[in-house]
Amino acid sequence: MIHVVGAGVAGLVAALVLARAGREVTLHEATPGAGGRARALPDGTDNGTHALIGANRVALGFLDEIGARAGWIEPEPDGLPVLDLEDGSARLVALSPLGWWRADRRPAGVSAGAVAAMMRMAIPVPDRTIGDAMAAHPAFLRGFVDPLTIAALNTPAHEASSRRMGQVLRRLGAPGATRLFVARRGLGPDLVEPALDAIGKAGGRYVSDHRLRRLDQSGGRATALHFHEDSIPLGAQDRVVLALPPWEATRLLTHVDAPHSHAPIVNLHFARTGPGPVRFIGLLGALCQWILVRPEGVSVTVSAGDAEAGEDADTLAARAWTEILRAAMAFRLPGEWPMATPACRVVKERRATPRQRPGAIPRPKRLHLENLALAGDWTWPHLPATIEAAACSGRAAARTVA
Repeated sequence: MIHVVGAGVAGLVAALVLARAGREVTLHEATPGAGGRARALPDGTDNGTHALIGANRVALGFLDEIGARAGWIEPEPDGLPVLDLEDGSARLVALSPLGWWRADRRPAGVSAGAVAAMMRMAIPVPDRTIGDAMAAHPAFLRGFVDPLTIAALNTPAHEASSRRMGQVLRRLGAPGATRLFVARRGLGPDLVEPALDAIGKAGGRYVSDHRLRRLDQSGGRATALHFHEDSIPLGAQDRVVLALPPWEATRLLTHVDAPHSHAPIVNLHFARTGPGPVRFIGLLGALCQWILVRPEGVSVTVSAGDAEAGEDADTLAARAWTEILRAAMAFRLPGEWPMATPACRVVKERRATPRQRPGAIPRPKRLHLENLALAGDWTWPHLPATIEAAACSGRAAARTVA
C-alpha cells in the first residue's frame, strides 16, 4: 500500500501516477475538498485566479491525462489586456518578447537595454533583488517585470530573488511557452473532479476529512500514520508520499529543509453574472493584479498582499469593485456592470507561497525516510511555488516510492 497524504496538486499527480502503475493507493486529505491552494470553494467558485502558461508542460500534461485539457481555454490570444489606473492607459501586451515587434503589443518602458537587463537574470549570476537588477529601467520594471514577478513568485520585485526569476525566464523561450490558459468553468470541474475521477478509475481510493496528526518513525523508516479517527501501521512494503505544505511537513518530521517565511494572497469573488466570453485582465497601479471574468462571476487576486490580508472584507470588496468597473469600461466588457458592489466572498491565504527572496533555495531530500518521499511545490527547487512545481514534485515523489 502507498499512502499519499495531501490532495493538493502534488498529491493528485502522485496518486494518479502510482495508481496507473498498478500500485494500491490511498489518497488522504485533511479538509472536506481536494485541490489544496488550487481548490474549488463550497459554493463552486475557485479560491483564486489560477492560470497556466504553455511552458507548464507537466501541469498541462496532467490535464491531458485526466481528460480535462479541453476545459482550459486561452482567453486572451491577441495579447493580455492591461489597464494602468495611474494614467488611464489601456493596451494589449504580448507576453512574449517575440511579439514586441508590434508597437501596439509592447509593454510600457520596453527598450533594448531593458530587455537585455531582464534576460541577464536568466544567466546564473550572483543573486540579488529583481528591483536592483532592473533599477536602470523603472518604467519597464513597473509595466512588465514587476507584474510577472508577482504572478510567478508572489513576492514584490524590490524583495524578490533574481535567481528565482531566472528559473522562470529560462522556460519562456520555447514556441507557445507564454500562451495563457485558464479553467473555463473553474478548478473544481476542470481540474479537481476529473483528477479524482481518474484516480478512482485507476483503482485508487480517496478519503477526505482525514488529517494526519502524527507520524511514527523508527530506524529511518515511517512505521505508523495516526489520523484523527484511526491509526495505520506501515508494513515492510508500505510507502508514504507526504504532499503537504512546509509547516505541516515540519510538524510531522524533523530536519526538513523547508521555507519558513511565507507571503499571503487575497482573492475576491463577486456574484456578478452576464454574457460574454471568459476574459483575463491585468491591472497596474491598483489593489488587484488580475481580473478573471467568467459568465458566472468575477474574481480578482491581490498577490503579496500583506496589508490587505488584515483589511476588512467589505472595504476590500468596495475598492476592488471600483477597479473592476474601470477595467470593464476600458475594455468594453459586455453586460451590465452595476455601480453598487455585488455580494463578494473574500478568501485570504495567509501562507499562500514561500517568500522568494535572494539567498539559498531550500532543497529538501525527496526521500526523507527510507519509505517516505516528500512532495509539494516547495520541494521542487527548480521553480518557484507554482502549479507546475507541484505537478513536477508529485511525479518525482511517485517515481521515488514506486
